[in-house]
Amino acid sequence: MHDIITLPGLGGSGDTHWQTIWERSDARFTRFQPTSWDQPELDDWEQSLERAVGRCAKPPVLVAHSLACLLVAHWAARFPSAIAGAFLVAVPDPDGANFPAEAAAFKPVPDHALRFPSLVIASTNDPYGEIEITRQRARAWQSGLIVLGALGHINASSGISDWSQGRALLDAFSAGLSR
Repeated sequence: MHDIITLPGLGGSGDTHWQTIWERSDARFTRFQPTSWDQPELDDWEQSLERAVGRCAKPPVLVAHSLACLLVAHWAARFPSAIAGAFLVAVPDPDGANFPAEAAAFKPVPDHALRFPSLVIASTNDPYGEIEITRQRARAWQSGLIVLGALGHINASSGISDWSQGRALLDAFSAGLSR
């Protein structure tokens, strides 16, 4: 079984977010801890992710939501540390109208193949990322892509509670990764 690092997006993931629920229900989940969830600095987030990966006994699986998906691409281009794979949920479009100004440091996003297996999970009506842009990003990263339908930003506001469908997808993705 892989260790799992959860990577919330801007603002962190609150008590009713599926990432937090998964962390509470499974001891293999740990959350990376940047200095600020609300004023994200790319270098700080990258260093925080690198420290979290370094604390794992073997290459972990990353479970990223929203802005943290962009973090994974930046981190992968900068650090050689091994991870088993990345599960990337609700990838935002940094050039989209709703992209938060406080996250501008995360632009531009590396657009080359990720060096580990990855799976992008998308919604058809995500206000932070149009599905065609998400498809392009998944192709550029050479990630798998699963489009679930209209789930908004796939967060607590989506009404998905513990998001059992997402957990089943993560478990299937993880099962296919090398040990």
